[in-house]
Amino acid sequence: MLRAHSLKRSVQSLRHHNHLRTLDSTIIPQNPVDPLSSARPFSNASSPSPSASASELRKYMGYTALVLFCGAATYYSFPFSENAKHKKAQIFRYAPLPEELHTVSNWSGTHEVQTRVFHQPETLEELEKVVKDAHEKKYRIRPVGSGLSPNGIGLSRAGMVNLALMDKVLEVDKEKKRVRVQAGVRVQQLVDGIKDHGLTLQNFASIREHRLVAFCSYGPLLFYDSTKGERKVGAHGTGARLPPIDEQVISMKLVTPGIGTIEISKEKDSELFYLARCGLGGLGVVAEVTIQCVERQELVEHTTVSNMEEIKKNHKKLLSENKHVKYLYIPYTDTVVVVRCNPVSKWKGPPKFKPKFTMDEAIQHVRELYRECLKKYRVVPDDNVDINELSFTELRDKLLALNPLNKDHVMKVNQAEAEFWRKSEGYRVGWSDEILGFDCGGQQKRYPAPAPIEQRWTASSKSPMSPASSSREDDIFSWVGIIMYLPTADARQRKDITEEFFHYRHLTQARLWDKYSSYEHWAKIEVPKDKEELAALQARLRKRFPVDAYNKARRELDPNRILSNNKLEKLFPLSDTI
Repeated sequence: MLRAHSLKRSVQSLRHHNHLRTLDSTIIPQNPVDPLSSARPFSNASSPSPSASASELRKYMGYTALVLFCGAATYYSFPFSENAKHKKAQIFRYAPLPEELHTVSNWSGTHEVQTRVFHQPETLEELEKVVKDAHEKKYRIRPVGSGLSPNGIGLSRAGMVNLALMDKVLEVDKEKKRVRVQAGVRVQQLVDGIKDHGLTLQNFASIREHRLVAFCSYGPLLFYDSTKGERKVGAHGTGARLPPIDEQVISMKLVTPGIGTIEISKEKDSELFYLARCGLGGLGVVAEVTIQCVERQELVEHTTVSNMEEIKKNHKKLLSENKHVKYLYIPYTDTVVVVRCNPVSKWKGPPKFKPKFTMDEAIQHVRELYRECLKKYRVVPDDNVDINELSFTELRDKLLALNPLNKDHVMKVNQAEAEFWRKSEGYRVGWSDEILGFDCGGQQKRYPAPAPIEQRWTASSKSPMSPASSSREDDIFSWVGIIMYLPTADARQRKDITEEFFHYRHLTQARLWDKYSSYEHWAKIEVPKDKEELAALQARLRKRFPVDAYNKARRELDPNRILSNNKLEKLFPLSDTI
């Protein structure tokens, strides 16, 4: 009764509003001459002609029909609550609006959604119920980790499931060096949880805020140079002899919509296991993971500054003689920072080294450049920020924020960074889980870059959906991370930086990708809006990955595609639709 009454009032109100608008147009004509007498010179103004009356009648009947249709459409498409009496009367299938939409954004702030449903189960039983209900009712619950993927591959407006509350270390087998954990555990949390057992992970990415399930699932970026026989891929890796993180997973518990909870491993359903290790969240929700760890050990990190000519000459030697190695190239300079890490010698112990410069001395010229640029751009510094207390990466962010797309400005910042690294040469000793990270600085996306361009290496993976996958164990893969920072919260600046990135990305795609068989990291790939570009991307993915096998598994494990989202549907289209 309340809905019907409200609708009736709105119809009366609209009728009255339309009547007033008609009167207004008659009282204040745009032409001082009476428009009616002007249009019909032989008619009597005080007695409208029958045709005029019929025209007016048709007009009001049209208005009335329009209002009634809008009212009926509003009534029948309105999202009723779960206990509404007239819910069955709906003719448009809109999902009910929740009391509060959940706003979820990725770490770099480049993608954001307002999702209707956001599940955070605390136990395996709760997760199984969430998946079962979604499957039966056919609504989506896209698995999402910490949202670190710059392309927002884990986000969905329809609904999401997040395992942040399933983050326990369940079992540690010190003898076999294995650990079983809930998949929502963060990488840093896992490392902290097993270090007292003398264990750690074999490999790390730059950022430790990954949830383990996302760290494994979105895999690494691939370049292949057939003339040299070396494959280069953007993998989570730190050494040419070490595999990416998914290779450390030896078994998992997968909650699937189609066949329930299953346990898979190298020995049990190995084909599905390898496929699911880098399954992009489309085959099931990973609930538990068993990881093969290694002994925790101290490393010596040796940082030196080189140049391109020396790197080309010594590259093979650097890869073969060091357990962990990475390059940091500083654009607009000939500076390449080489960071090598190796276990502390049991016989020699850590090296004795006295640095030429203190950290304060190494960073002083960057502070001076920042003060100089503040005056140049007439920016008033924040009184709450002490420049002398800022780290190098914080200063770099603030410098770039002053004029992020000005080439001359970026060149000055990069030259200051190159000088900082020259003054920072030396050794550092620490545990592997402390040494192998990399302070990236502020919010970032893999953009064509200020600095640095980071390059790492890894061995191959048996996971077919990993861009580092290979049947040849001696293949070497390399991840090239081209960074452009988003150092500002200003929406216009962020938009300009993003547009510049996509322009650069288009150039690299046109000139380099096919030449070197390069493939983007799953967490970085963006879906083109142009149909021809999308078709070309789908063809490239089919060329590299077992798309048919992946889609077959999706049909079996998730027949209603509740774990999917628009990005996954575009990258791996199925013949049928939801």
